Amino acid sequence: MKMNLKKMMLLVLMLVLALMTACSGASESTSEGSSNSGSSDSGDSKDEKLTIALSVGTLANPFFVAMGKGAEEAGKELGAEVLVESAEYDLAKQTSQIEIFITKKVDVILLNAVDTEGIAAAVQQAKDAGIPVIAVDVNAEGGVDATVTSDNYQAGQLAGEYVIEQLGGKGNIAIIDGPPVSAVADRIQGFEDAIKKSDIKVVAKQNGEGSREKALTVMESILQANPSGSIDAVFAINDPEAIGVEIAQEQAGRKDEFFIVGVDGAPEATEAMSKEGSSIHATSAQSPSDMVKKAVEIGLKVKDGEEVEELIKVPVELVTQETLDSYKGW
Repeated sequence: MKMNLKKMMLLVLMLVLALMTACSGASESTSEGSSNSGSSDSGDSKDEKLTIALSVGTLANPFFVAMGKGAEEAGKELGAEVLVESAEYDLAKQTSQIEIFITKKVDVILLNAVDTEGIAAAVQQAKDAGIPVIAVDVNAEGGVDATVTSDNYQAGQLAGEYVIEQLGGKGNIAIIDGPPVSAVADRIQGFEDAIKKSDIKVVAKQNGEGSREKALTVMESILQANPSGSIDAVFAINDPEAIGVEIAQEQAGRKDEFFIVGVDGAPEATEAMSKEGSSIHATSAQSPSDMVKKAVEIGLKVKDGEEVEELIKVPVELVTQETLDSYKGW
């Protein structure tokens, strides 16, 4: 009897030990599961952080600096990482930037193309990788999902109408052209359409490549080829060019001969316009920050599978020396 009692107690003890071991294992398993779940959630959270990439013509232009700041502001609101690159108007460099964006698996590419047609292959690569591409300020070939731009035709048209008004419908002018992109082509078209029914004659048209330095150089050549008193106005496709034209004018001693109209509404241009005796009389003002923020919005809609308009135009306004005080600027 005593022997049976001892056996029974031994069996009970073994059963208790077995139950304790099982509970301990279950607890560890649960603990590991919770730990792994937390780690997985952390990784998913990290993976879900958006990356927005922007490539612009050149950050030497305040317009694109403002665009970059606008993208960063939009990214901050979204909790996204923002990459801003300057292509320096170099097609090969911009192509390389897009390839790097693809390698980094960014969520959206915002593209200010340096060459509307030349960038097509890079755009197609991004599209093949499943990355939405939104053209900003200028169009881009290759199948972009949408283009967000200022109404560049309107910018040129407003400038042309201003020149007609100031010259009374007749006179000689020069045009400083720019890079081979849609925005520039549209500005030139708008300007030329505005003046074509007037008696205004274009006596010179050269490419200032969108920069102050190049515009200064080509304007020097224009002034050398056209004697004093033969030019009444100059239309420049952006404000850096307008500044370059004014510098060339001053250096040639022909300050009071003609006035200048630009495009952008850039701080450096409005600052110049505010000075007494400035030859820059007007600029068709854009809003680069609003433009790129709209592009971010459109890009995220495309990423989420929503349908969007192919072309979104942001209106511009003509700012003159007389209306400068009411202009909010960038």
